[in-house]
Amino acid sequence: MTTIDSINNWFIQNFGAITTEQVESWFVYNPDEKLLFNTGLFLGLFLVFYFVYGFLRKTFYLRLTYVILFSLFFYYKSSGIYFLLLLLSSVVDYGLSQIIYRESRDNVKKLYLVISVILNLALLGYFKYMNFLIVTYNDMFHGNFALHNVFLPVGISFYTFQSMSYIIEIYREEIKPTKNYIEYLFFVSFFPQLVAGPIVRAKDFLPQIYQKLNLTRQDVNNALFLIIGGLIKKTVISNYISVNFVDRVFDTPLSYTSFENLMASYGYAIQIYCDFSGYSDMAIGIALLLGFKLPENFRTPYKSTSITDFWRRWHISLSTWLKDFLYISIGGNRQGSFAGYLFPSLFFFGLLLWGISNFNESIIPLIIAGSSILIFCLSFLLSSKIKQTLVTNFNLFTTMLLGGLWHGAGAQFIVWGALHGLALAVHKIFMEFFPSKKDKSPNFLWRFFSILITFHFVVFCWIFFRARDFETALQVINNIGQLTFEPELWKTIVLGYKNVFGLMLFGYVWHFLPESFTKGMKSIFDKTPILVKAIILGFVYWIVYATAVAGSQPFIYFQF
Repeated sequence: MTTIDSINNWFIQNFGAITTEQVESWFVYNPDEKLLFNTGLFLGLFLVFYFVYGFLRKTFYLRLTYVILFSLFFYYKSSGIYFLLLLLSSVVDYGLSQIIYRESRDNVKKLYLVISVILNLALLGYFKYMNFLIVTYNDMFHGNFALHNVFLPVGISFYTFQSMSYIIEIYREEIKPTKNYIEYLFFVSFFPQLVAGPIVRAKDFLPQIYQKLNLTRQDVNNALFLIIGGLIKKTVISNYISVNFVDRVFDTPLSYTSFENLMASYGYAIQIYCDFSGYSDMAIGIALLLGFKLPENFRTPYKSTSITDFWRRWHISLSTWLKDFLYISIGGNRQGSFAGYLFPSLFFFGLLLWGISNFNESIIPLIIAGSSILIFCLSFLLSSKIKQTLVTNFNLFTTMLLGGLWHGAGAQFIVWGALHGLALAVHKIFMEFFPSKKDKSPNFLWRFFSILITFHFVVFCWIFFRARDFETALQVINNIGQLTFEPELWKTIVLGYKNVFGLMLFGYVWHFLPESFTKGMKSIFDKTPILVKAIILGFVYWIVYATAVAGSQPFIYFQF
C-alpha cells in the first residue's frame, strides 16, 4: 500500500468519503452551515484561495478582483442572495462619495452627506428594527400591524458603518476617494473583517491597498499565533460553555438554582469575550497573511480599572467609531448643535412613551428616559460650566444608548447601553471631582478593587445583553438576588459541571495572565520552525473538529 493510499484510507475513516452532493454543498448557501473561520470547509477553501493569491501578489487589479470575488462568495455563504445588498449599497455609497468629493459648495456637500447617511440608516433600520418598531407601535397605540418576514443579513451593521465612515471622512476632507469602484469594493467587502469586524476606517486601510505586498516572517508568526489562539478561544472555550451551560440557564433561568444563574452570568462574560475576541484574532491573522494590518479590537478588557478604561479595551473599533462619528457629531465635549439636541430629544421622548405604555414590565426604560430628558432640560437653565458638563455627559449617555440599540432591537439592549452610558457619565464626574487620580498610578489595593467593581458591573450588564428579552433578564437578576450560602449544594453543582467550570477557569486565567507571560509564549512560538507551526495549526483544527458540539456555532456578533 502506498503512502497516498494510507492517507486516503485514514481520511475516509476519520472524515468519511467525499460525495458529489457534499462537494456541491460547499458552494451552495445553507443557512444552517455558514462559512465560518473555525470550520474545516473554510480551511480547505482558504488554502486553495491562498495558493492562487500567492501567484497574484504582483498584479494589482487582478489581485484585488480575485479577493473581491472570494469575499462576495464568502458573504454569499453567510447570507445567501443578500450579498447583492452589499453590492447595491456599495454602488450607491461610491457614487455619492464621488459627488461629495467633487462638489465645492458646502451646503450641497452636506445635503449629499445627509442623503447618504439617511439611505444607510434606512437600510440598516429596515432589516434590524422594522419588527421592533411595529411591535412598539402596536403596544403603544393598540395597533394591529403584522410583522414582516425580515431576514437579517450577517454583519450588515459592520459594513454599513464602514461605508459610512468612508463617506464622512471624504466630507471632512480627511481622505481622498479611491481611484475607481474596484478599489472601493475591495475596502468594503474585504472578507476577513466583513461580517463581524473589526470595523476598518478608510484612512487606515486604503493606504495599504496601494503599498507593495511585503509579508515578512514575523507577520506570518503573528498571524498564525493569532489564528491558533482565536480558534481555541472560540471553539474550545466559548462553544463548549455556551452549549453545555450558559444557553440552558438563560433559556429557562427559573429552572435553575441561584448559584447556577450566577455562574451562568460569569460564564457568559468569558464566553462572549472568547467568542468575539477569538473572531477578531482570526480576522486580524487572516488579513495579515494577505498582507493587510487590521486594528486591534480587544485588549484584555476585564483588567479594566474603570468603565471608561473598559471601553478603551472592548470592541475598540466600534467604540472609536461611535466616538468619532456619533459622539463628536452631536456635540462631544462641546455644548452641541441644535441637531445634536433634537435627535436625542426625539429619541428619548419616544423611549419615554414606550416606557409609559409598558410601565408594569418596563419601569427601568421609563426611569432612564425620564432622567435623561430631565438632564437635557436642566442643561438650558444652569450656569455655563455646569451646563457644559451636563450636556457633555448627556452626549456621552446618548452615544452609549444608541450603541446599545445598534446591538439589537429590544428593551434589554437599550437598558444595557443606558447602564454603560450612565456609568461612563458618573465616572467622568468622579474624575472631575478627583482630578489627582488621573495622574497617579493606583496602588495594588486600589487597582484590585477597581478591577473587581468594574468587572462585576460589566457582568451585571451582560445579563441584559444575553437575555432573550427584558423579562428574562429580570428573572436571572431576581434569581441571583436570592442566593444563599450552601457549600454542599455548590459543590454538587460544580462537580456536575466540572468540564464547563474548568474551561471557564481556564478562560479567565488565560485572560488575566501577565502580559510578560503572553509575550514569552509568543517568543517561544516565533522560534519554532514553520513546519511545526503548520502542524500545531492542523492539530488545533483537529481539536476543533473532534470537540465540535451540536454543529458549528455561529459567532455571537453575526447577529449584529
